[in-house]
Amino acid sequence: MTRRPLRIANASGFYGDRFTAVREMLTGGPIDVLTGDYLAELTMLILGRDRLKNPDLGYAKTFLRQLEENLALAHERGVRIVANAGGLNPAGLADALRELADKLGVPVSVAHVEGDDLMPFSEGALTANAYLGGAGITACLRAGADVVVTGRVTDAALVSGSAAWWFDWAPDAYDRLAGAVVAGHVLECGTQATGGNYAFFTRHDVRTPGFPLAEIAEDGSSVVTKHPGTGGAITVGTVTAQLLYETQGVRYLGPDVTASLDTVRLAQTGPDRVAISDVRGEAPPDTLKVGVTRIGGWRNEVVFVLTGLDVEAKADLVKAQLARALSGVATVTWTLARTDHADPDTEESASALLRLVVRDPSPDRVGRGLTAAAIELALGSYPGFHVSAPPGPAQPYGVFTSSLVPAATVPHVAVLPDTTRHPIAPVPPISAPPAPAPPISAPPVPVPVPPISAPPAFEARGSGGGAPEGARGTTPAPGTTGAGAGLGNSPAEPPAPAPPTHPPTHPPTHPPTTRAPLGALFGARSGDKGGDANIGVWAESDAAWQWLHDTLTADALTTLLPETAGLPVARHELPHLRALNFTVTGILGAGVASGHRFDPQAKALGEWLRARHVDIPTHLLSSDPAPEGTRP
Repeated sequence: MTRRPLRIANASGFYGDRFTAVREMLTGGPIDVLTGDYLAELTMLILGRDRLKNPDLGYAKTFLRQLEENLALAHERGVRIVANAGGLNPAGLADALRELADKLGVPVSVAHVEGDDLMPFSEGALTANAYLGGAGITACLRAGADVVVTGRVTDAALVSGSAAWWFDWAPDAYDRLAGAVVAGHVLECGTQATGGNYAFFTRHDVRTPGFPLAEIAEDGSSVVTKHPGTGGAITVGTVTAQLLYETQGVRYLGPDVTASLDTVRLAQTGPDRVAISDVRGEAPPDTLKVGVTRIGGWRNEVVFVLTGLDVEAKADLVKAQLARALSGVATVTWTLARTDHADPDTEESASALLRLVVRDPSPDRVGRGLTAAAIELALGSYPGFHVSAPPGPAQPYGVFTSSLVPAATVPHVAVLPDTTRHPIAPVPPISAPPAPAPPISAPPVPVPVPPISAPPAFEARGSGGGAPEGARGTTPAPGTTGAGAGLGNSPAEPPAPAPPTHPPTHPPTHPPTTRAPLGALFGARSGDKGGDANIGVWAESDAAWQWLHDTLTADALTTLLPETAGLPVARHELPHLRALNFTVTGILGAGVASGHRFDPQAKALGEWLRARHVDIPTHLLSSDPAPEGTRP
């Protein structure tokens, strides 16, 4: 007998998310499971430092406070709770939850998942955690747990593990598991699925977006929605944006299943309801990703405010005056942000910012001795000298790296409510290839738009911005998807239309173009994976998608975003989503905790791309898409 869909919700996208979300999701409507994602690369470093101070810590303390207010309510409503708030100490959090339940008089059973902590791992490592799958969660729920806390599992495993319990899926139900993983990826970042951080945010009321939930069916398909009356919106666009977030490539590798993102189909089935279907899965790799954090050294920074005329000369003077003090520092980075305007009507709009960032293995070389040298310039440097804030002492910075280990070497264990330790066996590989994708009912790629200009490729130009007027990117040869390098797992180029039997009587015409920001037509969302960044870009119509596909090559992206120059850039195509996903390797240095660049998590890289001006066919800009939430 087919079981009804699982209603599974999210109440946290990061450690520090909206505290009241747990109660909002418990009281806003019926749900079966409430999940919370508390872990990120930076969080593991924070928890590692907590554990150094107190070995009994290492978990997300906020989660414990949330359940102090809401555990009785969840029990009363029969809602299971699954969260990765255990961080580096899931057993400690489970014990704390049992103590809390006893104090509150709430008869709940608590289980946890462990085995991800691989310390000691390598010299200097502060934390080292394998990304486990959802099978441990499934085992805990099957044993009757009301609350399951884990350490480092994949974010989507909170959902896929719960779905496998609800429907009693076998470990090799790859298509169903892949569907649940995709739903989990949509839910994992909370309100980013309901209009938060959304490129077209002005279309919706996103002052207080509600948290998302999914109705997952037994076949792995799902409908993403939210509680009635909550803010934000669930549209094909908001779901597309989240699907593109922090993914690298078309094959989404996980410990339980490999999901093929190029098979995902989305459809608006009603107000604030988006269906996800046709997701195909295959066996997971026989390795697990391990995230490693360590203290990389010490850093400090000073921001000098340069106001009025001669900004470049003022910057040069400061650099020359501090050259001797900086001579022994391992890494020195100067960045001049030209936030000043001509003929400004406020002092702030007359000012540019010169940022000095220093890093060194020793705190002494980047501590108060260095910052004092900067402040000593106050009466003997450029006119109008001041800094944005008083410089402070040196601070440690973190480094994130990742590696792979054989899955069979990681002791994935579900510790059940009765304290029984239940080992989780790795998913066995299969020798047969995955089944072919189902036939496509409609062509994924429409008839191409003719070329819009003569020059063969984008070319660099000055700081005035954008590609040269009249320029466009070239489509790489089939199989070539990167800037200077191919990518083996990327799908083939969409088929080109068949050539005419006879030459045309008249030469082809090029449609008129308008110089406009890329974001006038396309959405984008970007994020981080260690030292890499991804930028997802999507279109809202078939015609716009074809132009995007033909124009925004990896080389074109590098030209539009000069900070990516010299870095490997790979392009991945997702035609069913009308989307491209770019991976920029190394742009974030050693990860968010290293503070390598102005935007250390690449959250705004996509918005920078949308602000760049290109020549867009005028007829695309004049097309008025259907209101969001009604488009298929």
